[in-house]
Amino acid sequence: MSFFSSQSTRLDPFSYIGRKGFGPLQIALSILIMGLFIGAVTGPNADGIPAFSEPMAAVGETDVQTAPAPEQPIETILASITPSAGNPDPVPEKKRSLKVRNGDTLMSIMLSAGIAREDAHDAVSALRAVYDPRDLRVGQRVHLTFAPDNNLKEMQLDPSVVRKVAVRRDEATSFRAFETKRNLTRKISFARGTINSSLYKSATRQNVPLSVLAELVRIYSWDVDFQREIQKGDAFEVAYERFLDDDGHVVRHGQVIYARMILSGAAKPLYRFELRPGKTDYFDDTGRSAKRPLLRTPIDGARLSSRFGKRRHPILGYTKMHRGVDFAAPTGTPIYAAGDGVITFRGRNSGYGKYIRIRHAGGFNSAYAHMSRFRKGVTQGSRVKQGQVIGYVGSTGRSTGPHLHYEILARGRQVNPLTIKMPSGIKLGRKDFARFEVKRANIATLVANLQKKSRSRNAETGDPKTAER
Repeated sequence: MSFFSSQSTRLDPFSYIGRKGFGPLQIALSILIMGLFIGAVTGPNADGIPAFSEPMAAVGETDVQTAPAPEQPIETILASITPSAGNPDPVPEKKRSLKVRNGDTLMSIMLSAGIAREDAHDAVSALRAVYDPRDLRVGQRVHLTFAPDNNLKEMQLDPSVVRKVAVRRDEATSFRAFETKRNLTRKISFARGTINSSLYKSATRQNVPLSVLAELVRIYSWDVDFQREIQKGDAFEVAYERFLDDDGHVVRHGQVIYARMILSGAAKPLYRFELRPGKTDYFDDTGRSAKRPLLRTPIDGARLSSRFGKRRHPILGYTKMHRGVDFAAPTGTPIYAAGDGVITFRGRNSGYGKYIRIRHAGGFNSAYAHMSRFRKGVTQGSRVKQGQVIGYVGSTGRSTGPHLHYEILARGRQVNPLTIKMPSGIKLGRKDFARFEVKRANIATLVANLQKKSRSRNAETGDPKTAER
């Protein structure tokens, strides 16, 4: 292409600028060429070539085609045609979730994740405004977020299902703490089932959560031997709390507020009642506590493998009096203190292996043998509360497999833990019993309404499982 017309020798550098399809690149090149051309004709020549000495002929207005002005400034046009690498995609944040293990601290967890010691110290210090790092529990998860430069951006953990705490970097070197609480709605659920093979199977068939089932067993464990007394045809009822978030999802299950075991036709109802703030218990219709001084079975989910009485010893090979009961369970299963008391012995005791003995009020003692290990902090002379973990199932001493050997001694003599008559629980005083009767009546009305709704849903759906909810 030439900038000179085929019909005229006159310079016409703008004749192509206004043509259709003439883009920014062509405009820029045309301006550059025009400038060079004018400079060559008007300026001094470095190579000594003489400039034009004759004046140029005047150019008439009609001889020049004026191009329309560009819609954008030249600088913008030139920038638009400058090669560019484009905007790179943002580097994504990196996230890690670490599980708290025995012996961990927030500081040690952050250092193990590669966080600079100074950042870890500053983050933990800032978090203290909303959370005590010493409250960190085994099994919790610590969530870490890293910026593209691999520096810590945020640390977050959930102390409970309703509470979230975090620290977030708000400047190059400082962290701020945040706390978020969730609003939960309390609901009451009701379930009823008939036992055909086991309480566990019947309860799970009615969608009873495992935590609720464990609480049901616990509150009856002073009075009911779940290994021997549960028979086919027995039944249970339970009303318990559920807590839902704003989306209607169950966040957690709460306390059992009412339970009823029907064993061999005899009903044993229990009601949850608050004696004073922070102090609750379960009471029967007469206002007597279900709690007894000692637990019959100080272990959850175990199988009764050997009863109290004479038996052929599995190792020694001859008949010998077995002065306790054995509960078979996996190694590491928690063992609970049968009652409040003081530990009088903790250590190895010949064929008993690792052994603990506790002195209780009323002339009772309890003993626990063949443990794999003792609970940290449980020592001779320690005071323990009923239900507190004191050790873990094992097979130390003279033992053929992991199990708990459990004994109760009444005034120094070993007795059968499954048949001993325990002293009854406390009975409510006159004022407390008056409050209890109001509470019991309210629970009875609530349960009756839930049963009515269940029967109505059952009639509509024909689903027996729905009828028990």
